Amino acid sequence: MHQILAGVDRQTELLEELVATTGAAQRQRNNELSQWRRANPHLAASCRHAAEALAQVQSEFLASLTSEIEENAEDLKDGDFVFNEFVDRYGPRLAHLNGVLQMLSQLSSPQDGS
Repeated sequence: MHQILAGVDRQTELLEELVATTGAAQRQRNNELSQWRRANPHLAASCRHAAEALAQVQSEFLASLTSEIEENAEDLKDGDFVFNEFVDRYGPRLAHLNGVLQMLSQLSSPQDGS
């Protein structure tokens, strides 16, 4: 029983260290992003506007993707070829779109009044 408690205590210590390290890294990143936004206010605002526009593009792309899934659900389930074609068609664009949108969102200035 003593060994179990010692193990739990050690695990708790490690988790506390992990939380502290992760929190410090996140605070540093947020501080760096805030400094960048203050140094580049016009670019930060442009990033916000671009992120808003790209979010609309993403919504339209997702509508197209879900429509394709609904129309071809049986073929996607039954055929590896159809599924692979679907992934090849939508996967890379979706991944890149999400990456660009995330970057623009992180660099963008907050909305007025936030």
